[in-house]
Amino acid sequence: MTADPASTSSSASAATALAEARRRSRGRSLVILLLVVVAAAAAYWLWWNSSARFHQATDDAYVAGNVVTLTPEVSGTVIAIHADDTDLVRQGAPVVELDKADLAVALAQAEADLAKTVRDVRALYSSADELRATLQAREADLARARDDLRRRQELAASGAVSGEELEHARSAVTGAQAGVAAAREGWGANRAQTQGTSVAGHPLVQAAAARVRSAYLGLHRATLLAPVTGYVAKRAVQVGQRIQPGAPLLAIVPLDQVWVDANLKEDQLRDLRIGQTVELESDLYGSGIAFTGRVAGLGAGTGSVFSALPAQNATGNWIKVVQRLPVRIALDPAELAAHPLRVGLSMRVVVNTRDRSGPSLATAVRPQAPYATEGNDAVLAEADRKVAAIIAGNAGR
Repeated sequence: MTADPASTSSSASAATALAEARRRSRGRSLVILLLVVVAAAAAYWLWWNSSARFHQATDDAYVAGNVVTLTPEVSGTVIAIHADDTDLVRQGAPVVELDKADLAVALAQAEADLAKTVRDVRALYSSADELRATLQAREADLARARDDLRRRQELAASGAVSGEELEHARSAVTGAQAGVAAAREGWGANRAQTQGTSVAGHPLVQAAAARVRSAYLGLHRATLLAPVTGYVAKRAVQVGQRIQPGAPLLAIVPLDQVWVDANLKEDQLRDLRIGQTVELESDLYGSGIAFTGRVAGLGAGTGSVFSALPAQNATGNWIKVVQRLPVRIALDPAELAAHPLRVGLSMRVVVNTRDRSGPSLATAVRPQAPYATEGNDAVLAEADRKVAAIIAGNAGR
């Protein structure tokens, strides 16, 4: 059967038109794809140039804070523990108590020694007049002995006084001279112990008073107070345990004093400055809770420098490793109060480096201590009042 030439020609024309349509469609698709790629590249460049290049981010960041270890200053047996792990303690509140019996006895002994010392020093001052009078009496005895010897020497030429009597007179003078020397030494020793000072200011009294203060402080230190407000962790002490000074008993973590240590790579530090703003996210709260902070300072060395085993790079198989530097980030206290963080939690940190007006390293020292607690000044003042009362009660008029 022979094909119709008209039909064949029509089919060929249709195929050619379809091919041309497909070619045009492919060309338009390629143009559109190229435009999309160019637009995406332009958008990325705009985003990078206007925003992204001013931000440095890292996931290698963790919450850090002060872990205050409670240690005793005196030895003793634990009789009470007022807080356990996870408990909140307030600054100045008693946390651990030691048995005070031995310390109370030591204080009583020190007070008795102070009272006795005051009375002994009073006796030194009282004997000064007696020793002065004794010296004057010995000097008078010496003068009489010399007069007696002179008279006998005058009478010895005429034979009215025997040689034996004259020798006795000489011996009396020698004895009187020795008595004067002994009295002068006694009075001098008394003056050396009393001259230029009072009973209350005497070195012996001051030494005894220092022992009373030490014993009073020791009795006060039998009650271990919380140095900061925070949460108890790592309790290692038990009731009945005999502890020595310096032994770690427990830790207190003040969660209102935490910060973030972000470990940034070397090539991320070029534009970092103190005071730049930081956005943070915690794995604890997720992306729904954002923290704000600021760069408080950059570390003085990388982590490898301060590790227990510093890297030894002077070897033949050395491989360069990108180092990281710890950057301290201060957090907003109000945000911390609303969403408390715990030490060691992971954080995501994004530092805005647009403002580069600040220094890269601290240029001034802190005007005051960033962390402080109460000392023993009040207790020492109480001990001073006790010492003054003991001295006044035993010093007489």
